[in-house]
Amino acid sequence: MFDTFLLESVINGILLGGVLALLALGLNLIFGVIDVVWICYAELVMIGMYAIWWLHVYYGVPLPGAIVSAVMVVALMGVLLHRLVIEPVLGKPPINQLLVTGGVLFFLQAAATLAFGIEFRNLGLRMPVVEFGDMFFSFARLLAFGTALAGVLLLWLFLTRSYLGTAIRAISQDREIMPLMGVDPRRIYLITSAIGGGMAGVAASLLVLQYDVHPAIGLSFGPITFMICVMGGLGNMLGGFLAAFVFAQFISVGGYFFQIEWGYVIAFAFFIAMMFIRPKGLFSR
Repeated sequence: MFDTFLLESVINGILLGGVLALLALGLNLIFGVIDVVWICYAELVMIGMYAIWWLHVYYGVPLPGAIVSAVMVVALMGVLLHRLVIEPVLGKPPINQLLVTGGVLFFLQAAATLAFGIEFRNLGLRMPVVEFGDMFFSFARLLAFGTALAGVLLLWLFLTRSYLGTAIRAISQDREIMPLMGVDPRRIYLITSAIGGGMAGVAASLLVLQYDVHPAIGLSFGPITFMICVMGGLGNMLGGFLAAFVFAQFISVGGYFFQIEWGYVIAFAFFIAMMFIRPKGLFSR
């Protein structure tokens, strides 16, 4: 017999995978070029969500203007993070890089707590529910999925059709030889950090339509984003994109058969098992 609710769970998993893919692509892009994992990447998303809420609710800025402003703010934060924090530790042992970005994570959480408190805040928007047959889908999640796919397509076109995109892909393959080809690595690093930060801002604009924002919201998405990147192969953007949908299906379908918490447990268990079978990721080459 055809199970409508199971199909609804599968489709919701696909919609969730689009947002997770956008988060993973930004982090994978940064790692693939700069070779540093931003443990604090989800906290940039949190800052973007707060920026949208603050501009729209507190100052009455129209939502599209608040979103554009937040994306620009987070992109600038990505550049500042690279110049002030990442650049001094380039070439240092990976543990130093993880510790310094972990320090930024706790700094941003503490700063958000001091500035906004621990209350859960939202935009106060009532998003409609789309009904298709006997299935129901959140309009916010459909909008997020479409925006995520558009963002992924634009990023792919930029990386494959522009000179800067070609330089980014080239320097991710061989950092030592590219200066001899006339490419300035520092400039590429800054551009990549800005793009990665901008993608975090876009993800923030999608998540703030679905979730309340609070200082610890990054902990809800940070570990999942990191595990998706590892499961797809760190630095492998296509692998991270596909792994996001695999991970989302475990969460959504597992939540259908059991409970949503068990969906996360099953997804994490699958991740641990894959690390024993393919430690470099499902789609590593």
